[in-house]
Amino acid sequence: MGKKYIALYKPYGFVSQFTGDKPEETLSHFDLPPHVYAVGRLDKDSEGLLLLTDDGPFKHRLSNPDSKCPKVYLAQVEGLPNKEALQKMEKGLLIKNYKTKPCKVKIISEPNLPPRNPPIRFRKTVPTTWLQITLFEGKNRQIRRMTAAIGYPTLRLVRHSIDSYSLGELNPGEWKEIKL
Repeated sequence: MGKKYIALYKPYGFVSQFTGDKPEETLSHFDLPPHVYAVGRLDKDSEGLLLLTDDGPFKHRLSNPDSKCPKVYLAQVEGLPNKEALQKMEKGLLIKNYKTKPCKVKIISEPNLPPRNPPIRFRKTVPTTWLQITLFEGKNRQIRRMTAAIGYPTLRLVRHSIDSYSLGELNPGEWKEIKL
């Protein structure tokens, strides 16, 4: 039997594992093939691309920080970040006694994403900005901590791609088998 490689659009509110406090909030909800496991994680309050596989070396290659595998995120932040704040993020920030590795950050126009359920809070008096952030590492809640550290909290976070694999046309809760 060949190895399996799955791309899943993990919706907001689900954990990146097959067991949890409530069965409806885990990957077991999506009727995925047996014996596949997530390559890395996405927090419960983040959404987007989650790769799953039964190929250990592939999983290790994409998750190992030494591989410098790019992970691209789309982050909607509160406020309008200035150039200096984004440059600080790009150079690396000290967060919880850890200095983040350099990353790439740019302001983008609002991406064409499916609506989030529940929607983010909307405030007429506070503008929001979309950022495209490319990380080469992946610490727990890293982007949320980085945007908060520069003064622009993350409201919505979507992982768009890992290495050369992207969400494509998937909608939240949909998955497809992918070929290497």
